[in-house]
Amino acid sequence: MRAELLSDALGQLDDSLLEEARIRRERTAPPRPAWGRWGALAACLAVAVLAGSQLLPQKQPPSVSAPGDLPLLTLGEGDTAARGYEGYMAYDIDELVNANPWTPEARLDTLPVYRNAVTYDDNYRAQNADFDRMEAQLVSVAVQLELDPSLPVTDNTPSPEHQQAIRDKFAAVGDTVPEGYFDPDSLIMESDSIKLTVDETLTVTIAFQPPVELPEEYDFTHHATLEAKEEAAGYLSAEYAGLLSGMEQPALNLTGGDRDIYGEQSYQIEFYDAGGSLENQVVNYNFNRVAFYCDDDGKLFLARVYAPDLSQKLGDYPVISPAQAEQLLAAGNYTTSVPCQMPGLEYLGKVELVYRTGSHEKTYLPYYRFLVELPEEQRPGGMKDYGAYYVPAVEGQYIANMPKWDGGFNY
Repeated sequence: MRAELLSDALGQLDDSLLEEARIRRERTAPPRPAWGRWGALAACLAVAVLAGSQLLPQKQPPSVSAPGDLPLLTLGEGDTAARGYEGYMAYDIDELVNANPWTPEARLDTLPVYRNAVTYDDNYRAQNADFDRMEAQLVSVAVQLELDPSLPVTDNTPSPEHQQAIRDKFAAVGDTVPEGYFDPDSLIMESDSIKLTVDETLTVTIAFQPPVELPEEYDFTHHATLEAKEEAAGYLSAEYAGLLSGMEQPALNLTGGDRDIYGEQSYQIEFYDAGGSLENQVVNYNFNRVAFYCDDDGKLFLARVYAPDLSQKLGDYPVISPAQAEQLLAAGNYTTSVPCQMPGLEYLGKVELVYRTGSHEKTYLPYYRFLVELPEEQRPGGMKDYGAYYVPAVEGQYIANMPKWDGGFNY
């Protein structure tokens, strides 16, 4: 499909596909989303002893406003159970790279803050997944891949046999299956060689069946060099140009450079839209991305298209400078999954402006992420550990519960 035809087709998707999805969904009772999945904590956190209580979310009445009629923000409401130790190993901080469009010299007076459009119950089960929009997003990606958009769309409800097997396992321990356990949380579209799955966050996972082998001149393995990954990225961006067709100015983000216990580096290939204002670039860099993943044989086995619903904008909030954030960091006004206190500003490695985009975050707001050397974790041979510490980038008067490290783990 030629690029201009593909662009025209994509331009017609939103309204027509949403309407078609609505009609399909009205033929049956709307499904309820299934139980959310729990992430695993890193081993080092599992064995650590809490020195104090965690920063717990505080419920804030929706009517309370901060100065300027902006809603007051309450922090600490993310999926703390799924956030493991965020640390990176490198010989030098400059080995850790990405293409974040923000730099410490950038001037941004405000940045948008969003409410997560998907809500979850206490068991991290989505309560209001928009299955019509999920289906429209699924079909949109299918068109970008030049697949037949009329392919059947199914969900991930377990088969009756599978459901009965699970009931039997619960019964064996004297329990019953919780309500909603079998409700779907994903939609699926499948061709002979590609399986598309979309979840409640509108993330589409593309599974290549079988994995696609790149031409022999490209190295797409886990530990390929930065230069080799850049060349592979060029090939992938041309081969799967449809996935990037909605971007005004596709930009490569080669992120990573951290090392494993054997000292080997790895990099992840992503693309984001670098068009428009710096604010737009920052939002797209964090939220609207396309990523490609290799398997152990260096073949393309997975890609993901990230496009969360950012329609519930709370407002444009004033942001503090990196220097102000550094002062808050020194004062302990940060959240972290590192099992130790920030050791001091003399160990500061680098800072960047990011959003925390976990699916269970109730509010998406910008943070300064500081990578700090952990001197007690230095490894033989000079390899260093860098831990991540987050300071809210929004001015403090707009935050109901500014974080304060208390000796525990403020995720």
